[in-house]
Amino acid sequence: MGNFVDCCRGFWCPTKNPNVRISLPAVCFVWQIAMIILFGVFVRYDEESDAHWAEHKHEKNITSDIENDFYFRYPSFQDVHVMIFVGFGFLMTFLKRYSFGGVGFNFLIAAFGLQWALLMQGWFHSLDPVDGKIKIGIESIINADFCVAGCLIAYGALLGKVSPVQLMILTLFGITLFAVEEYIILDLLHVRDSGGSMVIHTFGGYFGLTISWILYRPKLDQSKHLGSSVYHSDVFAMIGTLFLWMFWPSFNSAISDHGDGQHRAAINTYLALASSVLTTFAISSLSAKKGKLDMVHIQNATLAGGVAMGTAAEFMITPYGSLIVGFFCGILSTFGYLVLTPFMEKYLKIQDTCGIHNLHAMPGLLGGVVGAITAAAASESVYGHEGLVNTFDFKGKYANRTPATQGGFQAAGICVALVFGIVGGIIVGCILRLPFWGDPSDDNCFDDEVYWEVPEDEESIPPILEYNSHMVGKNPGM
Repeated sequence: MGNFVDCCRGFWCPTKNPNVRISLPAVCFVWQIAMIILFGVFVRYDEESDAHWAEHKHEKNITSDIENDFYFRYPSFQDVHVMIFVGFGFLMTFLKRYSFGGVGFNFLIAAFGLQWALLMQGWFHSLDPVDGKIKIGIESIINADFCVAGCLIAYGALLGKVSPVQLMILTLFGITLFAVEEYIILDLLHVRDSGGSMVIHTFGGYFGLTISWILYRPKLDQSKHLGSSVYHSDVFAMIGTLFLWMFWPSFNSAISDHGDGQHRAAINTYLALASSVLTTFAISSLSAKKGKLDMVHIQNATLAGGVAMGTAAEFMITPYGSLIVGFFCGILSTFGYLVLTPFMEKYLKIQDTCGIHNLHAMPGLLGGVVGAITAAAASESVYGHEGLVNTFDFKGKYANRTPATQGGFQAAGICVALVFGIVGGIIVGCILRLPFWGDPSDDNCFDDEVYWEVPEDEESIPPILEYNSHMVGKNPGM
């Protein structure tokens, strides 16, 4: 019996070997070749990006190229794309020795994820029944970025503790789970979630937290000296915060209905974000003996209002309602960093590096609840008959759905996101726990040198050049 236990321990807890010289190139090359083949078989341009657009214009009596959806959606796509690559990337550079991994692996996840997302979402949403091809356009690539965001959120809980190969596997399964979950919530349940409080943030948050729980490292304190920030790393992370904060109204309104819905989503998000900033500063100052602010709170909790406004963004929540949502989110998220994160690590064995529970998971749940209540309370006196139909898409087989029923389905969407996040996280976490993915040892976590060529902090200057200057030779007296 003892030999069997030792054998199991040797398999699940072997000596770590972070050498990914073979595994990472193999995964990148094979999977990229697979993407090329799958795109060749399945993916084509949609009617608005195809060269037959001129014929389509005549058939639909469209008089101008301005009516092409590209001109309505591309500015929002640019903003969302900046959030994914710059906002999320730089937000993860707060660790003093893991900035390369924060922004670099974010780049890797997003670049692979958006390709796989176009396929997975395409099979569920954009498959042409006539020719069996996936038709992609500007809205498809926005949705692919949304899909990637769920995996980047999950990465936040694992930052500094996993290998790039593990991150590629996480992305492969995470995108797949996201596409199925999104199809169930948005299509089968007919839930409205334009900014993804449930579909993106709740799923991504609990997916990452569950994986972190499965991959718990009891001796992570060996890397404690690297698991903190320094002055300049916090400044870089604040760049990510500001990009995310500025562009979040585009994130929540990017795929909303043209017209009043998109307009309202941007305004509501704008106000919720502003409100969450003030309450974050207030709670952060109150929590310290001398009222000093904690940059961790400012980098993260100030964004919680945008997360919570995702579901109800295009609803008639009213401007003051948006401020209320942001107000409570700033309090909730900052409280999470002060109390819940240490509690989760000590008692629940969840090591949440970036605090995604406080920025994404809890505000995502709150956003889902706010959306359900706002939907259930909707009425023709507030929206008008046509406005109510357009906002909740009460058309076709959903023409007889009432606001109260819609509120119930909105609540069901929260449950679906939680189930996919937690159950999916357990499955993927067990896969990532296998001993051959090249993850770092406990004493090498949060260190770029494991997977990156890191330059010296200070370049040594040869003595003969140290006192040289451009004036030497011009003034004989020197």
